[in-house]
Amino acid sequence: MATTITTMHNEGRTASGNPSGRFRIESVDLLRGIIIVIMALDHVHDFFGAPGANPTDLATTTAPLFLTRWITHFCAPVFFLLTGTGARLALQRLSKNELSRFLLTRGLWLLFLEVVVMRFALQFNLDYQVTIITVLWALGWSMIVLAGLIHLPDRAIVAFGVILVAGHNLLDGIPATAFGAFAPLWSVLHAPGFLINTPRHVVFIAYPLIPWLGVTALGYTLGQAYRWSDERRRALLLRFGTGLVAGFVLLRLLNVYGDPLAWSMQKSPLWTLLSFLDTNKYPPSLLFLLMTLGPALLLLRVFDGGAPRWLRPALIIGKVPLFFYVLHFYLIHLLAVVACYLRFGNVDGMFRSPDLGHFPFTAPAGWAASLPVIYLLWVIVVLALYPLCRWYADIKRRRRDWWLSYL
Repeated sequence: MATTITTMHNEGRTASGNPSGRFRIESVDLLRGIIIVIMALDHVHDFFGAPGANPTDLATTTAPLFLTRWITHFCAPVFFLLTGTGARLALQRLSKNELSRFLLTRGLWLLFLEVVVMRFALQFNLDYQVTIITVLWALGWSMIVLAGLIHLPDRAIVAFGVILVAGHNLLDGIPATAFGAFAPLWSVLHAPGFLINTPRHVVFIAYPLIPWLGVTALGYTLGQAYRWSDERRRALLLRFGTGLVAGFVLLRLLNVYGDPLAWSMQKSPLWTLLSFLDTNKYPPSLLFLLMTLGPALLLLRVFDGGAPRWLRPALIIGKVPLFFYVLHFYLIHLLAVVACYLRFGNVDGMFRSPDLGHFPFTAPAGWAASLPVIYLLWVIVVLALYPLCRWYADIKRRRRDWWLSYL
C-alpha cells in the first residue's frame, strides 16, 4: 500500500527538471502493483486456509506453504517505502505546506477506512466486539507523522528513519506490562497487543508504529533520487539494494542482533534456509526489513527503464492500489461466504466476531482449502478486479476531481 495518496493514490508526476522527462514514475507504479497482487494471495489464504494456523511455524508448516507466506512479506515494507517516495514526488507539484495538509488529511482518511470500512470487510458485522488494527492504520499514522517530518532537513529525516529501523529491536526486551496503565501505548508503538481488552470489546494492534514510521521516512528521502539523472539514480538503487541484501545475510549469519528469533540448523538444507528466512514481521525486525527492502530497491532498478509489456496489468493496478485493496477484501470474503454455504449449508460463523485465534471468522470443521485451490482463487480474484482497476485508472487519468484522491 507512494503516499496513500501517494502510496495508494499518487499521480506520480515528475517535475520538468527531471532529466528523464516522464510524467509518471512507472517503476514505482509497477512495483506497487506487483506487490499488491502478491498481497492478495496472502489474504485469500487468510480466508480459505486453516484458521489460526501459522504458515511460518517450522514445526507445523510445509515448504510450499512457508514460501507462499514468505513471498507476501515483501508487501507491507514496500507499501510504506513507497508511501514516503510518493510524498517526495508530490513536492514537484505542491508546496511543503500543501503537502503537509495533503498527508494529514489522507492519513486521517486511512484511519477511518481502517476502523470502519476495512473492519466490515473482514467481519461483515458492525458489533465491534473484535477489531484488528492493521496496515491502513499504520500507513495513516505514518502519513500524519511525515506531514511534520517533511519540514526538517533531509539528513535529519534520514537519521530519524535509520534510528527507528535499525534501533527498535533494542526495545524488544521491554514488555508492555512494564508501563502499567500505559501498556496499550506500548502496543501502539512497538509490541503488538491490546489497545482495549474488555469482555465486550477487543481492539488488537497488529501493526505497531515505530519501525513503519522509520521506513516511511526513508522512503521519503529516496524520492529525491527521482529528480536525479537516470544513471545516478540507477547506481544508487543498485548500490543500496545490494547493500541491504548483503547486510541481511551477514547480520543474520551472526545471529546476534536484528531479530528476536535466531535461526538454527534444521533437518535438511532446505529447512535450514527456511529457518534463516523466518524473520519477525510483528513488529518488523531490522532483519525483516533488510530482507524485504533490499530486493525492492533492486526491482526499482530493474524497472527503472519502464514496465515490460507483460507486466502492464500490474502497472494499471499499481496506479489504483487503494481501490484494489478495499475491493479485494470484500470480494474474497464474499467468495468465502458462498463457499461456506455451498459446502456446509450454514454461514452463521461468517458474520460473527471470532476470537483472535480464528480470525477473521469462525470457520466450520474441515474448512481449509488446499494450497492449489488457494492459488486458483487468488488468480480468480485478481482477474475479476483487473477490469474495474483499469476502468478506475482511466477515470483518474482523465479527471482531476478532488474526491478521486481518496480512493
